[in-house]
Amino acid sequence: MFTPNPYGLFSMPTLETPRLILRRIAMSDAKDIFAYSADEEVARHVLWSAQKSLSEAKDYCKYMMRRYRSDEPASWGIVEKASGHLVGTIGFMDYSEDNASVEVGYSLARWLWNGGYMTEALARVIDYTFDAMDINRIEAQHELTNPASGRVMEKCGMRREGLLRQRLYNKGKYVDVALYAILRSDPRPGHALLERESHDSTHRL
Repeated sequence: MFTPNPYGLFSMPTLETPRLILRRIAMSDAKDIFAYSADEEVARHVLWSAQKSLSEAKDYCKYMMRRYRSDEPASWGIVEKASGHLVGTIGFMDYSEDNASVEVGYSLARWLWNGGYMTEALARVIDYTFDAMDINRIEAQHELTNPASGRVMEKCGMRREGLLRQRLYNKGKYVDVALYAILRSDPRPGHALLERESHDSTHRL
């Protein structure tokens, strides 16, 4: 049975990983958001278009802050500790109260691709969702033309469950997507990845 936590299901507390801080987005993040959201490559496989102006980034910040206030599915801003800049988002796209399930989605600045950052962020969100929320199933999907996203999901213990033909209409065409999911009862290899990264970071210090 689905039971929201006493502070609101989508309270979005600050989370931390060895290299990242996941926190609520604020108006002061607009410049950082625009810096990576204006990139056509970053926007290619997500459902939003590359931003054309700083005002679009400000509108996004306002939109996300409204969702925080309303306790609706929302995203964390991903802050790189090394630079202090917000470099992406990760969060809840949708949820089903009756089925105690959520869908997650994410985006990341292109200059951090292939560095394990999104795997780190997703592993932390999966841990938080199962440990602090009454959720049984976490889903995610990616366009078939973006297999790198699927590899992130797999590293975090999500299993590919099927191909959904022309499920989404994106950038002027219908696209096929792969559906992934992880259950509360499934192993969480992403947790081990976080522990290993934390150990390596401490050892380097």
